[in-house]
Amino acid sequence: MKYAIFLGCTVPVRNLSYEQSARRVARELGIELADIPEFSCCGYPVKSVHHETALLLAARNLALAEEKGLDICTLCSACTSVLTETSRELAANEALLGNVNRSLGAIGRRYSGKVRVKHLARVFYEDVGLEAIKKAVKRPLDMFRIASHYGCHYLKPSEVYDHFDHPEVPQSLDRLVAATGAEAVDYATKKECCGGAILGVDENIALQMARAKLDDIKANEADAINLICPFCSVMYGANQRKIQTKYGTRYDLPILYYPQILGLAMGIDAEELGLSQNPIKPKALLAKIS
Repeated sequence: MKYAIFLGCTVPVRNLSYEQSARRVARELGIELADIPEFSCCGYPVKSVHHETALLLAARNLALAEEKGLDICTLCSACTSVLTETSRELAANEALLGNVNRSLGAIGRRYSGKVRVKHLARVFYEDVGLEAIKKAVKRPLDMFRIASHYGCHYLKPSEVYDHFDHPEVPQSLDRLVAATGAEAVDYATKKECCGGAILGVDENIALQMARAKLDDIKANEADAINLICPFCSVMYGANQRKIQTKYGTRYDLPILYYPQILGLAMGIDAEELGLSQNPIKPKALLAKIS
């Protein structure tokens, strides 16, 4: 398995441990993640302001991957949604593809509409498979209860993701967690947004949204939160202490990216997975493993 890895804007700046663990675990599972240095913003930040610009930004990235003969593996759910929607839209609309290529021609690029986009979690779930993941586990995490946060863009719009998981009754992340030996925690607010989408518009509402889920997860006695999106990490990780101070509560809930959870179960050293870089240090979890 070989993919062009698309890091997006947030991972290289605020979530280095996500990238580090993703590369380490992918290598262990025989997934080659190739870098394309020319990749740029996916287009998501301007999608609601100027659709054509977002479309061209995404199409340029797709063209770069197509030149290398590679499909794209993403780490960010928002990047996944924009790139996937664009790839599907251009593959189905010849007239639109022609217009896009006329614009791309100004920078010497062309896209034929053949690149597919997959989130890393979906690569684990579909390409590697649960049985292969279970076989790779050397240190089952059966001492942990882990709650997965699906977020807004990992499964929706479901039609562009081939309905690989049910958007209203999601199970793929819980099954990936269970494959490591950990108990997947169910909770009422599982499908709720982290609040990150409006953080720059109304911080109070954004923090209240994150707080509601943290309250729910804590009440269900989870040891950690499983994340697959860097901006969700901003809300549950970087802003967790701010929420604790603002509302006079206490969570101390470590957030772990799925590659870190899987890497621990595979017996990979915590430092190789970048766990010391996480915003909420998982010292208690690592002590249990030790």
